[in-house]
Amino acid sequence: MSEQHEQPLDPQFPLHDDSLVVQGAPARHNEYGAIMAPIFLSTTYRLEDINTAGPYEYIRTENPTRQKAEQVVARIDHARYALGFSSGMAAIATTFEHFHPGDHIISSANIYGGTYRFFLDILGPRQVDYDFVTDLSTLSDADFKSNTKAVYLETPANPTLRVYDIAKIAKLAHKHGALLIVDNTFLTGYLQKPLSLGADVVVYSATKFYGGHADLCAGFITLNDKALHDELFFYQNTLGATISPFDSYTLLRGVRTLSVRLDRQIENVKAVIPALEKHPAVQQVLYPGWYSPEEAAIQKKQAKGPGAVISFSVKPGVDLGIFFEKLQMVDLAVSLGGVESLVCRPTTMTHAPYPKDKLEEIGVHDNLVRFAVGIENKDDIIHDISQALTLAQNSDVVLDKKVDIQ
Repeated sequence: MSEQHEQPLDPQFPLHDDSLVVQGAPARHNEYGAIMAPIFLSTTYRLEDINTAGPYEYIRTENPTRQKAEQVVARIDHARYALGFSSGMAAIATTFEHFHPGDHIISSANIYGGTYRFFLDILGPRQVDYDFVTDLSTLSDADFKSNTKAVYLETPANPTLRVYDIAKIAKLAHKHGALLIVDNTFLTGYLQKPLSLGADVVVYSATKFYGGHADLCAGFITLNDKALHDELFFYQNTLGATISPFDSYTLLRGVRTLSVRLDRQIENVKAVIPALEKHPAVQQVLYPGWYSPEEAAIQKKQAKGPGAVISFSVKPGVDLGIFFEKLQMVDLAVSLGGVESLVCRPTTMTHAPYPKDKLEEIGVHDNLVRFAVGIENKDDIIHDISQALTLAQNSDVVLDKKVDIQ
């Protein structure tokens, strides 16, 4: 196993994050000084003799292009290690290989539907115990058991944008000998660094903002603990759900514009929120910090910006079917984090694995729209959303069809 993950950039010449995303795999570290890291597609590598292996033997175990992508994500996260996977769910599933029958996990009840399904249909049958907490801001000593091994959360949460205090929860988890695992997909290491706030493991769907162009599927784990890294590296290699060389290259290319994309998306979000709040069809707009002044203060303390995902609920009588149909530029689709603006209805799409009563508990209703704001001209985004909402405003039709994203 190569130790190149640990090689930092020159500590005497630290870079700001918006430089680091561009220079995280610098040309001076690339073969032949290539400005863009080359793709190594070879599945296997020649050994010098039967007793001597080089740094690379087989593509599933290590790949030079994947390693470059892992280095970039680790550096953005201020992490010692990163592991690259074929999807965000592969990264999450590999992280949960750490737990065994009889262990107990505390999780936020407000998480991505695929992760919720993993708890119910994979961890449950494996006899890993878990409890969902509706509001992790109320987490206390009483929620921990003698066998509690981890706390799992998203902040901001998907799709309610609730915010949780990473440092406070990390301190509480560590008091009970438990890990804190944070899904940081919505903000990336550019806007929020959970490891620096006390988290032990960070997971990503890099399909989203790190890729940024809706053309790759990838996931990452970042962490600082060597023993835990070595364990998860073993599972990564054994299970084999690693990011491909081509997707690693595509991610390296995409991440170079991460800061300019997110900066533009945040600029757009700041214009879209008040426009939605003024529209007569909109009931409420959800964004990081909307829930309370306390959550707004936490968000400001632990993140550099709100990210590019918001949600909004529509008033009774607004037909979301018509709204989605009448959009002219913004597309109805799952996923987020690309340059394009996308909308979806979580109850029937991203969060379809949840029972209806559980969705109600966390505040996800049929009238809620998740809105991933892109980099298009903000006036065009606002105009498209506004005209579609106006056309949908006078109908009382309710859609029932579910689209379960597998």
